Amino acid sequence: MSYSVGQVAGFAGVTVRTLHHYDAIGLLQPSERSHAGHRRYSDADLERLQRILFYRELGFPLDEVAALLDDPDADPREHLRRRHAALTARIEKLQQMAAAVEHAMEARRMGIDLTPEERFEVFGDMDPVRYEEETEQRWGHTEAYAESRRRTASYTKEDWQRIKAEMDDWQQRYAAVVAAGEPPSGETAMDLAEEHRQHISRWYFEVPYEMHRCFADMYVSDERFTAYYDGLRPGLAAHLRQAIHANAERRTAGV
Repeated sequence: MSYSVGQVAGFAGVTVRTLHHYDAIGLLQPSERSHAGHRRYSDADLERLQRILFYRELGFPLDEVAALLDDPDADPREHLRRRHAALTARIEKLQQMAAAVEHAMEARRMGIDLTPEERFEVFGDMDPVRYEEETEQRWGHTEAYAESRRRTASYTKEDWQRIKAEMDDWQQRYAAVVAAGEPPSGETAMDLAEEHRQHISRWYFEVPYEMHRCFADMYVSDERFTAYYDGLRPGLAAHLRQAIHANAERRTAGV
C-alpha cells in the first residue's frame, strides 16, 4: 500500500512543502512514483519519516538526522546524550527566563515598576512582591489594600529608596532601644512605635490605632514576622508589640 504526498502530510502534521524539501535533499525519498510522476510513500517511508520527526523534535539539524539514519558508523546514543545535555541547558535557561517574567508580572501587579536588579538594590532580601499573592488573598477586599495599591502605583525607584532608608533608620534605633533594656512602655519605645504607624500611614495607607494593634499582634503570631524582627535584635518582635499597644493606649486614652 502506498500514500500520496498529501496523505502523508496529513498523517504526520507537516506541510507538503516540507516533504518536497526532504525529497530534494535525499533525506526522505518516496519509494514509488505514480504513472503521472507523483510521489507515493510506502509504510517503510512513513517509518523513516517518524524517525526524522523524532530527531527534529529534539532539535537535531537535518544533516545530523541524515547521518543518524544513514551512516552505519553513527552512534545514536552518543548523539542523544549530547542532545540531552543541550536540551537540559536550554530548559534551565527557559526556567530562568520564565521566573524573570513572573517577577516582572508580580511587580506590575503591585505597582513597583522596577527591574529585578533595582528591586534587589533597594530592598535586598525583603522584596515586597514576595508575599503579594498572600497579601491580596488576606486583605485584597479592604480599602487599606486598595489605597496602598493606588499610592504605590506612582512610586519611583527613588521613592522606594527613601522608604527603605527611613525604615532602616527606624529599625536601627528600635534595636538600640531593645539592646539598652528600655521598657516597651517607656517614652522612647512608644515614640518609635508611633513613628512606625506614621511611616505606614504616610507611604501606604492610613493606620488607625486599632489596626496598628492588629499589626503588632501579627508580628508575634506569624513566625515569618517574628523571625524578621528578632533577626534585627532577639526579642524585638515581642518588645515592639508591647510598645505599639502601649502607644495606642496612651494616644486613645479618654477618646
